Amino acid sequence: MTDTRTKRADARRNYDRLLTEARAAFAERGTDASLEEIARSAGVGIGTLYRHFPNRHAMMNAVFQESLAALLERSRELAGAEQPCTALVEWLRALITHAGEYRGLARALLSASHDRNSALSACSVPLRDAGERLLSRAQETGSVRADVSIDDLMQLTNAIALAAEQDPKDPELADRLLTLTLRGLRAENRPC
Repeated sequence: MTDTRTKRADARRNYDRLLTEARAAFAERGTDASLEEIARSAGVGIGTLYRHFPNRHAMMNAVFQESLAALLERSRELAGAEQPCTALVEWLRALITHAGEYRGLARALLSASHDRNSALSACSVPLRDAGERLLSRAQETGSVRADVSIDDLMQLTNAIALAAEQDPKDPELADRLLTLTLRGLRAENRPC
């Protein structure tokens, strides 16, 4: 149950405390942080946590709604850009940055992309749709190959974020990997 409008005041407070503690735990220890510790830090029992969030992905979905909204807003801003390919690239960079914000998020997003029943689908489906619009526009201009799919790009961005997570000492790794990937996106003799 994640609709805060219909909750009692105490349930809403518990929900808000759980989200606050989950954000902090995910930021400090990654998305594999102990749910029991999150509940304890929020001052509630594990049963209360599971009443609000039936599983880890449901909690992650709730934690990432603010970032999701920002990414979707950015895709709307980029939708009318003069250079559709540049807009797509900028959005892909934003996706990689988002997926790299919390250790374990890229791996979870990769797994959720194959599981439409995952609570994280509530994050990945709107992102996929937003990316599809940007990709289609870039393909219509001939800047991006017609055989590139948004599913390919979503997998690649999550894989790049996961690779960068594995080598945190190299802050430029994600951008280098994206640059290499983009070379494969371009239509023949067209800059992106």
